Amino acid sequence: MTLLIFVIWILFFDSNSYLNQRKLNAALAKVKSEKEYYISEIEKDKKTSESLKSNTDLLERFAREQFLMKRDNEDVYLIINKKQD
Repeated sequence: MTLLIFVIWILFFDSNSYLNQRKLNAALAKVKSEKEYYISEIEKDKKTSESLKSNTDLLERFAREQFLMKRDNEDVYLIINKKQD
């Protein structure tokens, strides 16, 4: 009887219970997948950065598209499409 109570206590009520360990393992798996995603994004950004440093035409195109930069004699028009419900 004591052994049964001990096993139930360890599985469900203890601070290191089986249920808590499952929750922690799920959270750890989620964090690991996020880490992999961010590492791949960092690698992609490094490649983009290197290509922008070496190619001025590409740098100008990137600045125009991402930051809406323009030359002094140009006008920039933004066309925003509204989503219809």
